[in-house]
Amino acid sequence: MQRRHTLACKRCAVVAKLVSPALIGLAAATVQVEADLRRGIPAFAVVGLPDAAVQESRERVRSGVANQGFEIPRGRIVVNLAPADLRKAGPQYDLPIALSLLAASDQLARKALTGVGAVGELALDGSIRPVTGCLAMAEHAARCGWKFLLVPSVNAAEAGLVRGVGIIPVDGVRHAVDLLEGRAEVATPVIDPGQVLATSHGQTAPDLGDVRGQVAARRALEVAAAGGHSLLMIGPPGGGKTMLARRLPGILPAIDVDDAITLTRIHSVAGLLPHGQPMIDARPFRAPHHTISAVGLVGGGRSPHPGEVTLAHLGVLFLDEVCAFAPAALDALRQPLEEGWVDVTRGMVTARFPARPLLVCAGNPCPCGFDGDPRRRCTCVPGRQEAYRARISGPVADRLDIQIDVPRLDADEIVGTAPPGETTGTIRARVEASRTFARERGQIVINANLTPSQARDGCALDRDGQALLMRAVDRHGLSARAHDRLLRVARTIADLTGSERVTGEHLAEALQYRTAGTIARRTA
Repeated sequence: MQRRHTLACKRCAVVAKLVSPALIGLAAATVQVEADLRRGIPAFAVVGLPDAAVQESRERVRSGVANQGFEIPRGRIVVNLAPADLRKAGPQYDLPIALSLLAASDQLARKALTGVGAVGELALDGSIRPVTGCLAMAEHAARCGWKFLLVPSVNAAEAGLVRGVGIIPVDGVRHAVDLLEGRAEVATPVIDPGQVLATSHGQTAPDLGDVRGQVAARRALEVAAAGGHSLLMIGPPGGGKTMLARRLPGILPAIDVDDAITLTRIHSVAGLLPHGQPMIDARPFRAPHHTISAVGLVGGGRSPHPGEVTLAHLGVLFLDEVCAFAPAALDALRQPLEEGWVDVTRGMVTARFPARPLLVCAGNPCPCGFDGDPRRRCTCVPGRQEAYRARISGPVADRLDIQIDVPRLDADEIVGTAPPGETTGTIRARVEASRTFARERGQIVINANLTPSQARDGCALDRDGQALLMRAVDRHGLSARAHDRLLRVARTIADLTGSERVTGEHLAEALQYRTAGTIARRTA
């Protein structure tokens, strides 16, 4: 080993190359990792726009390679990460840097790196630690036609969801070299996402049958789940708003394979994929604290990173005490609520994150919580209630499909002597039936995602319905956006009843959700 290393160092220059994926938001790009050995004063430099974590890889690679029984080449070592105009972030380049260094010093056959990509963080003993975003990296490797991708063993099941590239799990630098040179058997994992979903029980949400009373709020939850409509609940403390919101994921339809892969990609990039779980098998429920910043809510950071609105994609984003959130954070939700995605630009990098959660907001009518309560007197100074509710701006309130008041519970509902409501399973069956009915009508997307023209075509009203809609727009000053969202909610209510046409009765219920709430009355 020492003789081969010495011969390599006597040459003018020895360059070894392999590829590694670099994360850009939820996508990936190819990075060429090049190691150059030259005679000179011993030095180890990493170039190619690396961040601090990549720069620190020099010491991890030195220790990891030496502790696995390999020699550290003497002389000047330069590792280039190309292209040089793409910022490299994270410790995922440790393994490819180590392998290119070993190949350049003839401790690993350079031809073994042909068509091979690698990703992994090195521990000081040379073992491989897991990395984030492995699913997105494996998908990129398959699209680019790489033969193999070396990944940490902990990430193997996640990467094994991808077809078209051989996934090679590695435990350490020595193990990786033995696999590449054929001295160890390759065990490529193949994970069937359909089988994972079929055998998974997902997360068990609390049963909606535990909630007693609040019939109108329960109905609003059912409509929101059936059509994917955003929901705002305003009421005094202890009325059950949070309890209702936390039971909403249970009445949503189960996710399919494509949605599960999408959610797995998002949570993997964010570093939130549960240990030992190859994929996300249930709709997410995210409830950020009201002190969260706009960047934390919609995404950002030095390197574009998904925010809470993306982490709740295809699930529920619950903003409790919504009037306590910073107005700038709430206003940042305008694009996600309208477009279904977030564009984040940081420096020279732009990333697009999907953002179609079912947004549920809950709040009090005033700072003390008792404005309009028939049994408790509001103690807020005059004008404070209006200022408090104004923290939800008009443009944001205009994008909330369903706005309802959640009143105080009666004594029998608090004590528990009132009869329980319908269970989660019963309501979920109706929600799934309504979505099936919409698909049978030829509708591809859920009602909340209909375009304005699709909403108008799907809600062809008769003369009485058109007259009611005209009066509502004129009396309540509804905007064009509010008009279209009103039609989408009415279409969902019709789907829940199995009606092909949207009648005046369906429109009247949708109109009540749009104009009867506290915030709706303030913004009307």
